[in-house]
Amino acid sequence: MDKQKKSRVAKKEVIRLERESVIPILKPKLIMTLANLIEHSSDRAEFLKLCKRVEYMIRAWYILQFEDLMQLYSLFDPVHGAQKLEQQRLPPEEIDMLEQNFLTYLFQVMEKSNFKIATEEEIEVALSGQYLLNLPITVDESKLDKKLLGKYFSEHHLDDLPDFSDKYVIFRRGIGIDRTSDYFFMEKVDMIISRVWLKLLRFTRLERFFCRKSPAREKKDPKKNDEISPEAEADELSVERIRIENMELSVRNLAGKITIQEPTFDRIIVVYRRVGTATKPDRGIYVKHFKNIPMADLEIVLPEKKNPGLTPMDWVKFLASAVLGLVAVVGSLDMPKADLWVIIAILSTLIGYCAKTYFTFQQNMAAYQNLITQSMYDKQLDSGRGTLLHLCDDVIQQEKSRNLNTQVKEVIISFFILMEQGKATRQDLDLRCEELIKEEFKEECNFDVDDAVQKLEKLGIVTRDTIGRYYCVGLKRANEIIGTTTEELVLKAKQGGLIP
Repeated sequence: MDKQKKSRVAKKEVIRLERESVIPILKPKLIMTLANLIEHSSDRAEFLKLCKRVEYMIRAWYILQFEDLMQLYSLFDPVHGAQKLEQQRLPPEEIDMLEQNFLTYLFQVMEKSNFKIATEEEIEVALSGQYLLNLPITVDESKLDKKLLGKYFSEHHLDDLPDFSDKYVIFRRGIGIDRTSDYFFMEKVDMIISRVWLKLLRFTRLERFFCRKSPAREKKDPKKNDEISPEAEADELSVERIRIENMELSVRNLAGKITIQEPTFDRIIVVYRRVGTATKPDRGIYVKHFKNIPMADLEIVLPEKKNPGLTPMDWVKFLASAVLGLVAVVGSLDMPKADLWVIIAILSTLIGYCAKTYFTFQQNMAAYQNLITQSMYDKQLDSGRGTLLHLCDDVIQQEKSRNLNTQVKEVIISFFILMEQGKATRQDLDLRCEELIKEEFKEECNFDVDDAVQKLEKLGIVTRDTIGRYYCVGLKRANEIIGTTTEELVLKAKQGGLIP
C-alpha cells in the first residue's frame, strides 16, 4: 500500500491500494511447469536440484536471522528483560548499541516478511473516515519514550514517516474487507444533524472557520490527487468504503438495516517503548500483533490511549444550540405578548438536543469499550516474544505465506529467465519475469526483482557484466557453487536408515 488514492464517483468512496509483491501460484506447480520448459532431461534434474537448494539456503538465512533477533530481544523483553540486563551488568552505551541492533534486525525481518511501515499518507487515508469507532482517540505521548525510535530513524532515514514515528511505529501487511449490518439509529440521527449543520454553515458562510483542514492534511488529502492512469490501475486493488456519512437519504435506508463496509489491515504490528524515570530508564520494547483491523478504526491499536471525550464538533453544536436557544427565549420574552408555549417548545428542543448529544456520547463510549475489549481478545494475536515467534512461523513454515515462498519463487523465476533468455538489465529482467508468469500461468503480479537478484548474487550464481547486465552461471556450476545443504545430508541419512 505504498501508494493510495481515494476517489468519489456517484457517492462511492473507493480506496485504491497497490498490489503486494505476491506470486499467486503454488510453488510445486511453478517449479514443475518451469522444469517442463527445459529441453534436456539432465538439465531438468539439475534445475529441480537447484530449486531445492535455493529454498534450503533462503530458509537457513531466515533461521539464523531469527535466532539473532530472539537473542537480542531477550534483553529487552518487558517482562524478563530488565532482570537479564541486570545480570549482564552492561554499561548504558553498550545497551544503547544492542537495542539499536535489535531494531535493525527487526526492521529487516519486517521488510522481508512483506510488512511495511504505515506512511503519513496511509494514516491519513485510514483515519479520513469513521466505521464502528466514533470517538476522537488520542495517545498520551507523555507516557511514550522518544529516544529509542528517534535515534533509529535519525540514522536510518525513511521518507513520508508519520509525525508519531519517534514514539511508536505501525507495520501493516495484507488487505481485507469487514462488513457490519445493523439499524444504526443513533448514527443515522447524528448523520442527519451533521448534514443540516453543514448546510447551515454553508448558508451563513461560516464553513471556512469551523471546517478548516490543517495544511498537512490539505497537502496529502488523497481526494485531491490527480487521476490514475490505466497502467497504474492495473497494479492496484480497489476496495469500496461504504459509510453512513455517504448514505442516500431514503425511508428504506433510515428505517431499515443497512450494511457498512470498511477495508481492513490483515496484520498490524505496533512497536513502542514506555517512558521511564530519570533514575530508572525503561528498556522494555513492546511488540504487539493484531489482525483484521478496520482502517477507519486504526486508533484501537494505538499505545497508551487517553480516555475519549466529546468531539470538538459536539461542543460546537452544543454551545451553538445553547446560544441560539437562549437568544430565542430572550427574544420571546421581549415581545409584547410572550407566548408561553413557544418558550416551552424552544426550551424542550434545546434540552432534548443536549440530552441527545449526551446519550450519543455515552453510546459511543460503550461501543469504544466493546471495541477495545474485542481488540484485546479477538484481534490481538500476541505480544512480545510470542509475536516474534509467530512471525518466524509465518515466514518459514506456512506454504501459503507471502514471504519465504514468494521470495523462493522470485529467485527461481529470475534465474530461469537469465538461464533461458540470457543477459538482462534489472528493468528487462523484471518485465520478462512478469511476462512469463502471465503467459504460462495466466496470472498478474507485482514482481520484486531487486530482492531476487540480491539473493542470487549472494548465492554466487548470478553476477553483472561491465555495463550492469545480469547473467547466470550454468545449472551444474550453480549446484556446485551452492554445494550440498544440511537438509540434503539429513534426507540422505534418513533414506539410508542411519536416522530413525
